[in-house]
Amino acid sequence: MKTTLGKIAAIAALATGLGNAAVAQDYPFRDITTAVVWGAGGGTDSINRMIMAEMEKHLPVSINVINQTGGVAGSNGMVYVQNQPDDGYTMVGLSESNVTAAVQGGWDQRFDFWYPFIVGGSPDLLSVPADSPYETLEDLVNAANAAPGTIPAAAGGAGSIHHLNLLAIQNGADAEFLFIPYGGSAPGQEAAIAGEVALVVTSLAEQAALIEGGLLRPLAMLTEDSVEIAGMTVPSAFDIYDGLDAYLPLKQAIGFAIHDSASDEVKATIAEAFEQAIASDVVADWAAANNYDVSGQYGADAQAIFATLEANFAYTLQELGATTVDPASLGIERP
Repeated sequence: MKTTLGKIAAIAALATGLGNAAVAQDYPFRDITTAVVWGAGGGTDSINRMIMAEMEKHLPVSINVINQTGGVAGSNGMVYVQNQPDDGYTMVGLSESNVTAAVQGGWDQRFDFWYPFIVGGSPDLLSVPADSPYETLEDLVNAANAAPGTIPAAAGGAGSIHHLNLLAIQNGADAEFLFIPYGGSAPGQEAAIAGEVALVVTSLAEQAALIEGGLLRPLAMLTEDSVEIAGMTVPSAFDIYDGLDAYLPLKQAIGFAIHDSASDEVKATIAEAFEQAIASDVVADWAAANNYDVSGQYGADAQAIFATLEANFAYTLQELGATTVDPASLGIERP
């Protein structure tokens, strides 16, 4: 009997020891999942798949990237990750466009819920299908003025940076398009190529291959600078219409985030892998080849950037009549 009891006690002690060892394991000891809030093939998805592949070289586990789309300004994906434990095993792939989810009624949190990491961004431009009758931005705006609200336009999801840029063009050029929301940049661009919409506003990085392949024709950059691509100069919309500087430019900040309430250990581990990835030739070469500028900011620095974007986007949308929630009621101060 004593022998049996001794064996049971030894087994119990061993089990307890193993349990404590499991609890004490350093983060991460199992695979991580990154849920991208926008569709596969778009800019946020592409950047996250690239950076996660590079980061996992510096971690003892794999990072699996999935897409959790839908809702308002990517709110479905954010709510999904919000509802996961803050243990660093579920991250969210997001962009500056997600800062409008709250003022559009899709999310009940300020953006400081997140501890973000910014990989970079690419400037927006307005393009039309290759066989479009509109040769210039002026042609397109004149047609819109002749038939307000009838020319269909794709610009990502409602409240995305692309949507805001479309609204800015409308206000700056005194034109009205028929906005058709899509679940990301890629489906909006496909709609333009298929002739479902007459124009599309997305980033240069997302459109570059389609422009070089002769599927889209760029009409104007929505930043101060013109761009050379596919043997042509894409003019700045600022040089075509006065007053755009009241609304533009609105620039991208694409990356990922973890819960701000995550432990210091989790934040430090992810930050170390992120820093090593950002400093790699792989990321530099990828950014140059895909028309991105690399940022590399994270934590408090990135939170400050997103706070500024949140305020600018929220009040821009409010002034353009596209909010359902007063930014002030969320504690967002006017910039």
